Amino acid sequence: MAFVPEDLGVSETGLPLLRDLIHDRMGLAYENSRSELLTDRLAPLVVARGFRSFLDFYYLLKYDERSTEGEWRDVMNALSVQETYFWREIDQMRALTCHVMPALVRSATNRPIRIWSAPCASGEEPLTIAMALEEAGWFQRVPIEIHASDASTAAIDKALAARYRERSFRALPPHLREKYFVERDGVFSPVASLSARIASWSVVNLMDRHAATPHAASPIIFCRNAFIYFSAQNVKRVVTIFEETMPTPGFLFVGASESLVAVSDRLTLEDLERAFVYTKR
Repeated sequence: MAFVPEDLGVSETGLPLLRDLIHDRMGLAYENSRSELLTDRLAPLVVARGFRSFLDFYYLLKYDERSTEGEWRDVMNALSVQETYFWREIDQMRALTCHVMPALVRSATNRPIRIWSAPCASGEEPLTIAMALEEAGWFQRVPIEIHASDASTAAIDKALAARYRERSFRALPPHLREKYFVERDGVFSPVASLSARIASWSVVNLMDRHAATPHAASPIIFCRNAFIYFSAQNVKRVVTIFEETMPTPGFLFVGASESLVAVSDRLTLEDLERAFVYTKR
């Protein structure tokens, strides 16, 4: 007989302990008002393991070194929010092509200009960056590397599969969809030349300093709509990695509803092409 969440010790110590462990490991914050969401997403993992309580699952994640890597992968996949689409917050793409790229070219070395998209979800953001740069002719002028990552292996699998449906195209102009995508049976795949613009896809937890630091050495970072799920202290932890590692000049794009004004005193908020960008100068 299958268990329901109420059978798994929600009202006892297991779920609060799991919540705190997830906060420390993954950055995600689940206040009491969101405990039901956490319960619904974790309960299938607890049941699949054959456990009778969230406390059992907590002990597994906390103390069983032999199985924690796979278990944490499943937790991240269960909690990951992958709501995204092409051409999202396009003012930031105009800022990238019209202001950021010229600024970097003026101060550039002979190395490629690196762009990091994290979290990239199912791939729409890094492909949008590639389209915007292609339309502005930047790939023909300077070497550029776009690196995409997400903490969810399921998200990266979707990005690598690169099979998109209508919902992903709700903001992309039709002529760009026709130019950069091929449709078959209602599924759209990027043309090979667009896919080739993404130098790498990888799994990176932003809370893991060792994993994040090499990517954070990029002069351009898109970290949009991740911090809305983080606590203030974990936003600070991640932003500190960016502050310490980004070169000068460096440009950090966050989501329209996210603010780092109270978090960072080393990044300056600038209005570029009607888009707000945090800069390290």
